[in-house]
Amino acid sequence: MYTSEFAYKKATSIAEAISLLQQHPDAKLLAGGHSLIPTMKLRLAAPSALIDISKVAELRGVRKEGNTLVIGAMTTYHELETSDLLRQYCPLIPQAVQHIGDPMVRAKGTIGGSLAHADPAADLPASMLALDAKIKIQGPGGTRVVDIDHFFTGMFSTAIGDGEILTEVHIPIGGSAHAPAPARRMAYAKFPHPASRYAVVGVAVVVDGNNVRAAVTGAGEHAMRLTKLEQALSGKPLTAENITAACQGLLPPDNLNHDLVASKEYRAHLVDVMAKRALMQAAGL
Repeated sequence: MYTSEFAYKKATSIAEAISLLQQHPDAKLLAGGHSLIPTMKLRLAAPSALIDISKVAELRGVRKEGNTLVIGAMTTYHELETSDLLRQYCPLIPQAVQHIGDPMVRAKGTIGGSLAHADPAADLPASMLALDAKIKIQGPGGTRVVDIDHFFTGMFSTAIGDGEILTEVHIPIGGSAHAPAPARRMAYAKFPHPASRYAVVGVAVVVDGNNVRAAVTGAGEHAMRLTKLEQALSGKPLTAENITAACQGLLPPDNLNHDLVASKEYRAHLVDVMAKRALMQAAGL
């Protein structure tokens, strides 16, 4: 199918992109385009303009600032997968990215595009929740930072307001500018859809000492924390016995997604299974 007619604008800076959004209130930002273009072809979206931000240099790259990793919104999946900084301090992101699409998708898709689109079955949102990320957003009213726990507000819905742009993702790594970050263990386990490779259920975990932070994607209308699991393992060593006991009935099936691939009850079962696999991997068991 063909898209409806639209104007094409190319921004060379964040300021220019924000200005163009003010001039075209119903415009869409074009990052990698792997989600937006198919949606437009199906006429599920018909923006009057596309604002291409793919060449905004200030939106790209991974860097370390003190005890935080800063990832530009236009950093591609391939760049995340091959980043030495992420492999050293935050291997969960390269691991999760390996589950996304194929090499062609990873060459064009971006972290900012994924988080802003907020697909309920995308891989990166759960990883961001497990990592306790913060999202930097810029707009005509200035800059603000949103905790990841408050970023996803519904299916394909986020805290990004009209005329605003997701510009950076901040990942805390612990330690300080002069002291090493503490060792953290992390893992991502996914049951993929057999055709699309999106997550039927995917679980990301980050273990810091005896504390666990975990999140799931694919199960509900957006990625969410697995607080029951976190509380069950709080202060406990990650033994096979403790993990098995904690990964029982993590989410009630009533409000979970269901489709031809998985019923609500099966998704609830998969949450338990994927959580256990991720924790076992993180614990080296």
